Amino acid sequence: MASWPATLPAYLIGSYSETSPDNVIRSTVDKGAAKLRRRTTANIRRASFSMFLTPAQVATLDAFYLTNAALEFDFTNPRTGAAVKARFTAPPEFGDVTGKNFNCAVELEIMP
Repeated sequence: MASWPATLPAYLIGSYSETSPDNVIRSTVDKGAAKLRRRTTANIRRASFSMFLTPAQVATLDAFYLTNAALEFDFTNPRTGAAVKARFTAPPEFGDVTGKNFNCAVELEIMP
């Protein structure tokens, strides 16, 4: 299994976002409180973050994405520091920052 490239920098402070899974099904009833039940035991979290990259790092991330776009890979969760399995939910988005460096937005799902 592939691992997130160690040559890529850490995410930008203030750019990391992680969404807890919506794992509850709510059913309305004629009277009284709604009934709740768990949707699944496999909870997938969504994560997104940005990084500043050099042209060489852009090439590294682009190659990693093209090779692993549909595969799980090892990733260190920035919030917990734990090693997790992750996969891309969208292609990385690259934007020009200084003409030599690039801003990159990444969206992942953290697997259970």
